[in-house]
Amino acid sequence: MADISIRNVAKSYGKDSIMQGVNLEIRNREFVVILGPSGCGKSTLLRMIAGLEAITAGEIAIAGQVVNDLEPRQRGCAMVFQNYALYPHMTVAENIGYALKVAGVGRAERRAAVERVAQSVGLNEFLDRRPGQLSGGQRQRVAMARAIIREPRVFLFDEPLSNLDAKLRVQMRHEIRRIHNRIEATSVFVTHDQHEGMTLADRLVVMNKGTIEQVGTPEEIYDHPASVYVGGFIGSPAMNFLPGQVSAARAAVVLGDGQVLDLPRDVATAADGQLVQVGLRPEQLTIVAPGTAELQARVDFVEELGSGRLYHLLVEDLPLTVLSPDKHALRDGDAVGVTVRPDALHLFGAESGRRIDARGARVAAPQVVPA
Repeated sequence: MADISIRNVAKSYGKDSIMQGVNLEIRNREFVVILGPSGCGKSTLLRMIAGLEAITAGEIAIAGQVVNDLEPRQRGCAMVFQNYALYPHMTVAENIGYALKVAGVGRAERRAAVERVAQSVGLNEFLDRRPGQLSGGQRQRVAMARAIIREPRVFLFDEPLSNLDAKLRVQMRHEIRRIHNRIEATSVFVTHDQHEGMTLADRLVVMNKGTIEQVGTPEEIYDHPASVYVGGFIGSPAMNFLPGQVSAARAAVVLGDGQVLDLPRDVATAADGQLVQVGLRPEQLTIVAPGTAELQARVDFVEELGSGRLYHLLVEDLPLTVLSPDKHALRDGDAVGVTVRPDALHLFGAESGRRIDARGARVAAPQVVPA
């Protein structure tokens, strides 16, 4: 078993607190992706699991054992870094088998293990080459093979695909997920790329400024973002936000320019009078003829995507994007209507930024416990 339990963990550098009271449970054999922008604390959290950073408060347990005071090599973790961290003077085989050599494993046994692992990641024909003779994707496979050969309980990935081109990143995402499924380890993967997170994760952990904003499956987080931050971070193109006020009498939210978007009556009743941000995903909106839809807008400009178009509109002076496979003959300045399904509308408190549910309550607050 290799569950990871992170309990009220904090991290400070001198007087500067960068992480406060983080709590997270990662299940055995789960693939968890920690997602967030640069500086949110995701890599620091990963390094604390690995033992490369000391924690300031709280505790981390792996497979039921508190590891706060254990050296990295004693934790049963293998880490794959962004820069691969390969020894340039060693061959691929020597890089992969180095940990076994240090552990005193015999030459024949070591060679057999190297060949077995190299075969699993498609490197068996490159064993005599050095890292400088490999492509970026091949070097990444060497780094993964070096981790696999240790038979770790936990795989830790620190933005391992950032140095690869877009096509190779997609290929390596599939490779990483296949390896995870095959070896049945617990994997924790850090990235700022939402596409990597959505495609790899059993569960996503969205971080912001040293706290966890939301934990859930990719589908849960996409369909029910807990905050304006999560809604704007997850999804491409980003979610639209329009300010308004809830009216129970009209079962709607009234936008700043007086336009009205219908709400389910229970939501409108529970949140009556609240100032809100209305979240609308571009791919869930439809452009129609002006005067025939809930929203009236005008065209600012249009992006051609090949498979469809991204329409940049203005509602009064507020931007609104619509992603559509339909290629309308529109020019800058044209008036259009935009249909909005009530079930595709997300409400967030204007001041708190937190999601508002059918009870009018703020939900899914960040996981922050005083350190």
